[in-house]
Amino acid sequence: MRDDEILIGSVMEESWMTLEQVAAACTAEPEWLARHLEEGLLTGAECVAGTWRLTSAGLLRARRMRELERDFDAVPELAALVADLIEEVEELRARLQAK
Repeated sequence: MRDDEILIGSVMEESWMTLEQVAAACTAEPEWLARHLEEGLLTGAECVAGTWRLTSAGLLRARRMRELERDFDAVPELAALVADLIEEVEELRARLQAK
């Protein structure tokens, strides 16, 4: 799969994906994802019996960070900060729409 191909589909909120599945969805190496998990830069993940698994929110965050690092040559910490800000803006917009 090329970096510029977009994966389209719906992600179920309560489903968990393996590190390998998320890495493939992000067009990243599993080592890239594992390094970010170990550094605490990705949320929506947990390690169960030595195996990482991620939620749909973790997948979305990993995709954003991968794109930021690739497209803007951002360091992982900056990509995580930008992902935090994007998530916060989306949460605030959802609150405004709910009112």
